[in-house]
Amino acid sequence: MDSPPLTQTPAQTALSIPRSLFVFALIYGGMTVLAGVLGNKQVALGPLAVEAGIFAFLMLVVLSSAVAELHGRAMANRMVIVGFVPLILAMALIGFVLGLPAAADMDRARLDAFQMVLSQGPRLMGAGILAYGISTLLNVRVFSALSGSEKGGSGWWLMARGAIASALSQVVDTLIFITVAFYGVFPIGPLLVGQMIAKVALSLIVVPVVIQGAVVLGRKLDGMPA
Repeated sequence: MDSPPLTQTPAQTALSIPRSLFVFALIYGGMTVLAGVLGNKQVALGPLAVEAGIFAFLMLVVLSSAVAELHGRAMANRMVIVGFVPLILAMALIGFVLGLPAAADMDRARLDAFQMVLSQGPRLMGAGILAYGISTLLNVRVFSALSGSEKGGSGWWLMARGAIASALSQVVDTLIFITVAFYGVFPIGPLLVGQMIAKVALSLIVVPVVIQGAVVLGRKLDGMPA
């Protein structure tokens, strides 16, 4: 007697997700954590200085845009919201570790460097969380709204949408983060201008090409024509 055909249970079906979404979501979670650590270094881009966390944050923009293109705006928004989980957990774990006493034989210079890199006040942490949520959701919204009736998501218009959405989200991110974190501490005008110019330049030059590559990679992971 023939065996009955194997079928997926509802639970298995619910857990089955496209390979591209699984891979991009894993990377996305890591980038939310890494952005805050990299932000402790200022890097020179020609005459401008920008905090290095922008590179991880631009990866968040790329990944959320690629997911919006491949799996829809609702799924991209869900990934952004879920991104709060590793971000907040990382902050909580860092705070816990910083509160533990250091081993007696730990080198003092290393301990001071560790504390300096990972210590953030509540104001900075709040600014980072707020800027992350608003700017990444804005990026997904603008990127998806510009798609119009186009299907297939490749070529110059995909890259143009990515550039526009990323540039706008970076302006908003900079305004929120610097204002919330540093307003009243020192004059923030020059810092705002410099950061915006650098971030918008990266959004216009680098992000469109990387989004195109991410979409092509996502389609290959899902077994779709690139």
